Amino acid sequence: MSVGGFARALQSFRNGQKLRGMNPVPLRGWDEASFAVSRSSTPLRSRGFLWIFGIAWGLWILPDHSSSGYSGGGVVSGRARAVGLEAVSRDLAIDFGTANTRVMVKGRGLVLDEPSVIAVDTRTREVLALGHEASDLVGRTADHVVTVRPLHQGAITDFDMAERMLRAVLARCGLSRMSRPRVLLSVPAAATSIERRALKQAAERAGASSAILIEAPMAAAIGLDLPIYEAMGSVVLDIGAGTTETAVISLGGVVAMKALRIGGNDLDHAISEYVRQELDLVISDRVGEELKIRIGSANPATPLALAEVHGRRTSSGAPSTEQVSSEVVASAMHELVNAMVGGAAACLAEAPPELAQDAIFEGIHLVGGGAAIDGIVPLISQGTSVPVHVVSNSISVVAEGAARCLDEIGRLGALFEAANR
Repeated sequence: MSVGGFARALQSFRNGQKLRGMNPVPLRGWDEASFAVSRSSTPLRSRGFLWIFGIAWGLWILPDHSSSGYSGGGVVSGRARAVGLEAVSRDLAIDFGTANTRVMVKGRGLVLDEPSVIAVDTRTREVLALGHEASDLVGRTADHVVTVRPLHQGAITDFDMAERMLRAVLARCGLSRMSRPRVLLSVPAAATSIERRALKQAAERAGASSAILIEAPMAAAIGLDLPIYEAMGSVVLDIGAGTTETAVISLGGVVAMKALRIGGNDLDHAISEYVRQELDLVISDRVGEELKIRIGSANPATPLALAEVHGRRTSSGAPSTEQVSSEVVASAMHELVNAMVGGAAACLAEAPPELAQDAIFEGIHLVGGGAAIDGIVPLISQGTSVPVHVVSNSISVVAEGAARCLDEIGRLGALFEAANR
């Protein structure tokens, strides 16, 4: 029996009706793939996934009362661009970051963008919440529920929780361990061989049939459509939550690289610590992040702005409210921001003169969440004597670049050798 015939039989069995002839009507699915539907062109309803021969098929059902007057339901027939059920791609690109996890599925685009945090019941080890839902529980859970961030400064610090989170991520994307997806993961260029091996093993134990790594600066360059295979220098500066990495790329490889284990999370902590020391007010790193976003600036001479925060006094422990100025936030960030700029300058200094000269004309491409810090662009440009460019998709460009590699993993084998060492 064909797949289409099997689907019709399944629907007929569900409705207790006789099979009817199929009159395919061309439609376009949720992934823009063409297929045909029987008897009617009314909107489809998803009925979930059906597993056949190890492949996940999306099952789509017509409403029982369609505008054409046909009340027997209907079943989408075909596979992918033919007639029948729609096969769900098993290839994924995952940017498993310190702060956020983004997943691109081949043929579907961005399907998940959530904080890299899970809530776990310590009694059963069950994952209760993922992403934003888990993030909202931070500091508000019962004793037997903990919120965990499996990564710190780009490296796995809790292998078991990293595996559980990746399994929850795959499930959220409509995949299970039965589907055995092939996964392409971005990894910080600063990651050690042990950290890389841990990430691959966590993905494979979570259900991936294979896990391939690509270094984040290279993925960003691909996502930006930079000429990475030409004999010219392309410079990427990625300021993430846990790491800051600058890479000079030429002829398909990283020629010079400077990686620092500091990022946006360290800025948040520096702000909360500075407020505690200077204003006698204890606030969380999460509040520090809010201050960074609202009034933070890499430029100490930024116009004065104020933000009201709530915390408790260091001396008495009593709840208190304080006005925090942009000057305080800038002072808290100053040392770390200068270190980030210094890392970019050091990378350019290590690059061959010809490639460093290319950077003067092509500029530095700034990506990651740090690209949104007020005043960071002119500060980097001043510290490196190189123009700096920020793109609108600076946060998602690493995941997008990794997704572009899914179709060419075989051809780009040499590109992944360094990342999978």
